[in-house]
Amino acid sequence: MSSQNLIHSIIQRIATGPELSKNIETEEAEAAMSAILSGEIDEVQSAIFLIALRMKRETMDENIGILEALLKFTDCQKIDVDNLVDIGDPYSGYNRSVPISSFLPPLLAELGLPTIIHGLDSVSPKFGLTHRHINLAMRLDSDISINDAKSRIENQDIGWSYLDQSIYCKELNQLVPLRNKIIKRTVLNTVETLIGPLRGKNTHSILGYVHKPYPSIYASLTNSAGFDTSLLIRGIEGGITPSLRQRSLAISYIGGIESASVTIDPKIIGIKQELRAISFPRNLNVDCEKTNIANHTITLGKAALSGEKGMFYDGLVYVASLILWHVNKVNSIEDGASMVRQTLDSGRALKRLI
Repeated sequence: MSSQNLIHSIIQRIATGPELSKNIETEEAEAAMSAILSGEIDEVQSAIFLIALRMKRETMDENIGILEALLKFTDCQKIDVDNLVDIGDPYSGYNRSVPISSFLPPLLAELGLPTIIHGLDSVSPKFGLTHRHINLAMRLDSDISINDAKSRIENQDIGWSYLDQSIYCKELNQLVPLRNKIIKRTVLNTVETLIGPLRGKNTHSILGYVHKPYPSIYASLTNSAGFDTSLLIRGIEGGITPSLRQRSLAISYIGGIESASVTIDPKIIGIKQELRAISFPRNLNVDCEKTNIANHTITLGKAALSGEKGMFYDGLVYVASLILWHVNKVNSIEDGASMVRQTLDSGRALKRLI
């Protein structure tokens, strides 16, 4: 069947209303998404495909098919490290709170965990502050090649890198203008953080979520994508940093199978904050002042990596200790928090911010 006939058949089935819409097979979803990425399907039909899937609610088979298509178009390479942490924060960014996770990679590297963090400039539905904005504000090269990213991570004096979607999956990145016209969240927002452009001998996907059904969905998808383990953290704005005030949940998976589920409480590791997260300054509008908010984030992040106590410091302690626990670097989250605090207080992680 030609690509045109395939998309015609699929749209007829998935876009027939809330009661009559039918699901499609994994192979069909993969073929349709591959045709879209190849530029064989026009924008109108591509948009209908993505919207109709969302409105009827994607099945796991459909999610896996879309992910498999993205993996086919991704330049995914091996890297010579035993354990690689892959941070998959939402690509649409943050529009209410400071992304503490932007400063997690150099900290994890100092803790002996090579780390990759990836993203893009801006995309719907949030069009928020992204890790790319922060790296650009720090004057770090945010368009480095995959080989250069590998070299940075394998370099024991650095141990981390940012990698942009426009580098490792150009065809997907070229859909950003279309996604922005669609406005609403699509299946691409769900699966794009799961591609994993670099893979170590063991690769650990760290993801955030908000809604309760997502951990098992993400766990199945990360397993399909070839990750060895995944850690799902109920975090602020769907990111990987939990609330600094309230209890949250972290679920650890190995090979897609749940290995541990813990209710996490910041007070247990000595975090006593009155607010959930660090809000953006009231005088700065995220829609038009992203550079200023990025610079504000950088000031806070560098201070925390230098050992200055506060919400940013506590946020780094919290999420880093969860990751250390997940990859079996420590026996407990409390032990992890102690190790992270010692590292932050030493100021050594700041030297890796290059």
